[in-house]
Amino acid sequence: MLTHVGTNTITTERLILRQFEYKDDESMLKNWVADEKIQSLYSEPVYSTKEAVRELLNKYIGSYDKSDYYRWAVVERKSGECIGQIAFFLVDSKNHFAEIEYCIGSEFQCNGYATEATKAIIAYGFNRISFHKIQICTKTINAPSKRVIEKCGFTYEGTLRDFFYMNGEYIGRLYFSMLKSEFEKNNLGLVK
Repeated sequence: MLTHVGTNTITTERLILRQFEYKDDESMLKNWVADEKIQSLYSEPVYSTKEAVRELLNKYIGSYDKSDYYRWAVVERKSGECIGQIAFFLVDSKNHFAEIEYCIGSEFQCNGYATEATKAIIAYGFNRISFHKIQICTKTINAPSKRVIEKCGFTYEGTLRDFFYMNGEYIGRLYFSMLKSEFEKNNLGLVK
């Protein structure tokens, strides 16, 4: 049985994961939502104006009243900048699983922030919500994301070949998952 608790604040060593706020619009524009490369890697449109970001924030913020909605702003503690986002964007309450998506702005990549945020919400998903399984996917061309997924202890399940059509070529989609029993058995260095 799942216990939906909504998007609560999670603090890690270097990050604060919290609900989005309207004041995040400038750092979102500066750090990732206007970056075509970042957005295309997780199949999201580019938002290039404050008005477009405001509409996106309306969608995010307007969903926080649902107990099964989980989307966090990733805020770097030392700068206070909103440097990306992470979510259980697919929640299947009937089958007790969720799927993670994340993005970190280019300037903040290769610092372990995506791994830190992902480990934090994995623990949240298993310990607070009681998911049976958490899954995550990435494009075959996204080697940095694949490294994050492996560092977090996910098990590779398979590849959907030619799943995406991007820039004139077909790209595969890699699937990974973790079961609650694996999380508990291996402890995986994840915060509880």
